[in-house]
Amino acid sequence: MLYDLTLTLENTYRGNTDTARNVIRMLPLTLPNHQELIAGRIDINPAPDERRERNDFFGNAVTEVAFRKPLRTLTVTLRARVARRPQPTGMDLSPSLPGLLAELRACSDLTPNSPLHYLTASPRITLDDAFAAYARTCVQPGMTVLQIMLAIGKRLHRDMRFDAKATDVDTPPLTAFQNRHGVCQDFSHVMIACLRSLGIPAGYVSGFLRTTPPKGQPRLEGADAMHAWVRAWCGNELGWAEFDPTNDLMVGTDHIVVGYGRDYADVAPLKGVLRTSGQQSGTHSVDVIPVPA
Repeated sequence: MLYDLTLTLENTYRGNTDTARNVIRMLPLTLPNHQELIAGRIDINPAPDERRERNDFFGNAVTEVAFRKPLRTLTVTLRARVARRPQPTGMDLSPSLPGLLAELRACSDLTPNSPLHYLTASPRITLDDAFAAYARTCVQPGMTVLQIMLAIGKRLHRDMRFDAKATDVDTPPLTAFQNRHGVCQDFSHVMIACLRSLGIPAGYVSGFLRTTPPKGQPRLEGADAMHAWVRAWCGNELGWAEFDPTNDLMVGTDHIVVGYGRDYADVAPLKGVLRTSGQQSGTHSVDVIPVPA
């Protein structure tokens, strides 16, 4: 599948900022045999006084900007064309949970894609006993790691309710889990916490999801949104597998990857520091447009 993407983030500050620095992670990744960034750029208005492009530890594209003049609004726009390739569905080659734990004990890899980085608590995720208890109820004797991942993701989809007004970006995963509602960030954080509580490495994936309007209705511009889902390490043979607990499905060609991390803190599309007075507000819009072959 070939897509044209547009994402616009706009922040408005009640009082002019004095200085500001921001880190932007919005550019989709190129993933060998999975996804190709054909072209992409990030436009910033007003133009920053400093700008630097780099990759972070996990390989995500990062744009760092700084402003030394007063700032009332900040608009960041991504425009990109991305090719997403279907992946063959093969056999379940993942080990049992004891087999996975044995593989992890023998692992000494500390490169960015190593499962060892995704085993313990991270900035946004604590491993509360409530997650472990819930996860254990999903595990049956003889299950493979892939089967466990699917069982936890599917049960969360049944037990949690999507509610865009129930949480915000700073809501702790435990709060969303206890209330059993939230958005894709909450579904993903809770699933990650459940998997890690069993000793299964799990990470956060930030990206885009193509949405399809109801039959007979036109597609609305800006109706798509940034999305989040989960990847879990399913052993040396199978590697990483990705699941979308918000929508109860394995990740496919409708999902476009922007970044990998331990949780949202590693892949937030826009974050930074500024000096200002008063409140600030923000809006965003996303378009994911399939390009005819």
